[in-house]
Amino acid sequence: MLKLKSVAIDTFKENVAYLHRDCPLYRTEGFQALMKIEISVKGNVRPVLAVLNIVDDCAIVDTNELGLSTQAFGQLAKRQGVNVSIAPATPPISLESVHRKIAGETLNKNEYHLICQDILENRYSKMEIAAFLVACSHNGLEREEVFFLTKAMVDTGKCLNWGEAIVVDKHCIGGIPGNRTTMIVMPIIAAHGMLMPKTSSRAITSPAGTADTMEVLANVELSIEQMKKVVQQHRGMLTWGGTARLAPVDDILISVERPLSMDSTGQLVASILSKKIAAGSTHLLIDIPVGTSAKIHHNQAALALRKLFEYIGDLFGLYIEVVVSDGSQPIGNGIGPALEARDVQQVLSNQKCAPSDLREKSLRLAGRILEFDPDVRGGQGYNIARDILESGRAFEKMQAIIAAQGVQQKQQRKAALEYSVTAIKSGYVHAIDNLNIAHIASLAGAPIDKNAGINISKKVGDNVKKGDILFTIYACFKSNYEFSTQFSNENNAYVIEKNPPVTNDNYFI
Repeated sequence: MLKLKSVAIDTFKENVAYLHRDCPLYRTEGFQALMKIEISVKGNVRPVLAVLNIVDDCAIVDTNELGLSTQAFGQLAKRQGVNVSIAPATPPISLESVHRKIAGETLNKNEYHLICQDILENRYSKMEIAAFLVACSHNGLEREEVFFLTKAMVDTGKCLNWGEAIVVDKHCIGGIPGNRTTMIVMPIIAAHGMLMPKTSSRAITSPAGTADTMEVLANVELSIEQMKKVVQQHRGMLTWGGTARLAPVDDILISVERPLSMDSTGQLVASILSKKIAAGSTHLLIDIPVGTSAKIHHNQAALALRKLFEYIGDLFGLYIEVVVSDGSQPIGNGIGPALEARDVQQVLSNQKCAPSDLREKSLRLAGRILEFDPDVRGGQGYNIARDILESGRAFEKMQAIIAAQGVQQKQQRKAALEYSVTAIKSGYVHAIDNLNIAHIASLAGAPIDKNAGINISKKVGDNVKKGDILFTIYACFKSNYEFSTQFSNENNAYVIEKNPPVTNDNYFI
């Protein structure tokens, strides 16, 4: 028996245990670093699984103690010092299916369910999860496998039921910095009276996810009961889906995908749709931006992705409409949570300085969603959305929802360090590299530092003179400042040519 100790280390969705090298169990029972163990407490029905780390410092754990990371300790829900026993964990049976996927084989519905169940129960280490993700990405997923994975992620979590025939949602597949349309679309739709209980994700590889940006203004970590209360009062919300345990396996997979910068097609579709189905959506608008530095580079690939979304949606009885939009450059001016929240508030409050591209795209998306309403005629959605925005009703609705979710009280560190990137020659902006811009904003500290990021001063088509500011970097810490400014100087995110470019005014296909 060992004494339980909480080791205040956040291991980010992985259970980790700490055992001293001089512990008699380590010496006699053959425990090794990185092996999985089962931790049992008398009176608990099921043991907790964790990856074992070996330490040599008694200040971390003594020879008669077992330390647990924050997440693992919380799962045991026991006080410090209680007696626990440990044993080697039995390897999950579903790992055999992962080996088959690595070999390029196709898995069935039951195999995906068992894999997701074992991942949820912490029977997989992050290395094993990474092996599963890489196998799915490298070997690809058949259409039926995408359905099986989506269903498995839905079935291993909670599902919401709003009790209405039409529950709308929207999602952009990402890859375009500053594309914070959801925070404008949602209050427009809610002000119209349609139900839009929006659960959003945090950033995976980008400088900000919608939940990160909304968190600048309001609390986004709501329980299911709190969500229902907000939606009943205001017909909309914008929260992080993680606290509601909607498709929780997806959150675990994302925690591994993020450092690997992975976002394969099959996993992308399964991730998005599992969250939407679990959130109780009946009608969904998907935005697929296309551009040379977007996730999807060509219209042909976008149309293939649209067919996959529609195929999986049909199997779940989920009505999906997919739009292919212009992804040639960032949307809005701010990149990073606080800067994007500023842009959103400017659009909602009809300020003259509001970024016009963010406003226009939001209105077009909102218009498409409004046309899910059987009382709205086709082609009339845009005008209705514009009237709701210009009347101030969308801004009032957003303020009411922020108040209902809880106004953000946490003070964020200011971005005291600034650096302006200027044009090296005169001409016209022909292209902006989304990947480089996003990477610079991430190096500056976004989204961890809410006020870090980039403010864009020039867009594609703009005439610039040598020395004009193209964008400004904001950082909270010197190290982030140095990383981001060095990268921006070595990697030119802007293409400037002598003659004006041919711009694309066609937002949607």
